Parts: sequence; structure tokens; C-alpha cells
Amino acid sequence: MKIHKEGRKTILLTLVIWLIVNSVVYTYFSSYLIISGLLISLTTIIAIIIVCFFRIPNRILIEDDNLILAPCDGEVVVIEEVEADEFFNDKRLQVSVFMSVFNVHVNRNPIEGKVIYSKYHKGKNLVAWHPKSSTKNERHSVVYQHENGKLVLAKQIAGALANRIVNYLKVGEVARQNKEMGFIKFGSRVDLLLPLDTIIEAKLGDKVKSGISVIGRFK
Repeated sequence: MKIHKEGRKTILLTLVIWLIVNSVVYTYFSSYLIISGLLISLTTIIAIIIVCFFRIPNRILIEDDNLILAPCDGEVVVIEEVEADEFFNDKRLQVSVFMSVFNVHVNRNPIEGKVIYSKYHKGKNLVAWHPKSSTKNERHSVVYQHENGKLVLAKQIAGALANRIVNYLKVGEVARQNKEMGFIKFGSRVDLLLPLDTIIEAKLGDKVKSGISVIGRFK
């Protein structure tokens, strides 16, 4: 396991705050064992959660041109046919994966393909499972063109606690399956908009892992 580069400043700031807070607790509350113990325990747990948030676990990733893989860790919360609200002018199959603060937040390319669209949208910070978060929240959308000609849109969506979306892809480049697409800080979701003839293998409530779990396959 290693720590993602997006977490270095946040973790450093967390450790500085942890040191300051616990120095004050030790200096002024050391005689109050219960209070000081609770405060030190609480700040330590928060620090550990923040460090773990930016972890990149060691995994053997799948590579298969016919598969659409989970772009992130989390729970499948939406599988439905929708009218596309961006880039497309037709209906698509939407599969959404919600990430809690306890999930790994690295976002990976679900397929290999040429990046033909990449756009950042400012927005609100509704909770990530809110139905309107896909269109109202801060988000970044990318469209991949697979070698078979089919198009897949991946939308990184900020949640109520997320304060930054990072996307590494540029229009015109070929994105490799399972390479990093980007990162979202502190709770969020990723939507996939897929062709209607996609064979969906994921089910509502499934706990998926990026680069390992299969969302669907091209027909």
C-alpha cells in the first residue's frame, strides 16, 4: 500500500494540527485523564481516517478490452436508463457508484479508449446519493471512444464533503484501462453513461472495487 500524491499536503496539514491540538491537551488538560484521553483518541482516529482515505492498495488489476470495469471503489446505487444530460443526445444506461469516506478514492479508467471530451463543471455540494447531484454538483466529465467505436462517459461527482475534483485526462490522448483517471477528496460518486446494448453484470447494492469489479461488457 502507498499514499496517493493528492493526499500529501492534506496529510501534512493533518499531522501538524494533530501535534498542535494534542500539545495543548497535554499542557492544559493532562490532569483530567478522561478528557485528555478522549481528545487524544478522537484526534488520532480522525488523523488515521484521513491518512487511510488517500491509500492506494496493492491490487492485481484486470485488463480486458470487452469489459467495462468499476471506475472506483464503493456501492452501486443506480442502474437505470436515462436521458443523457451532457454530450449525448440520446438515452444511455447509467450506472452510479457511491464512495463513502472509508472507500479508496482513486478513480480509474473503466475502459481503454481515446479521450474525445473532457469538461469540468462548477456546482453545488449536495450529498452524492442525491438524485440531482449528477447535474447540480461540482463534477468532471470525460468521454472515451473505444476501439469498437462505442462511447462511454465517466462523470466524477463531488459530494457534500468533497472539496476538490482532480482529473488527469486530456482530449486526444489514449486512456489505458485501469490507469488513473483522477481523484475526488472526501466522499463522492462516479457515474458511467453506457450504450443501451451494454450487458450489465453489476447489481444494485454490489460493493465494487476499481480495476477489479466488472460493471458490464460490450455487446
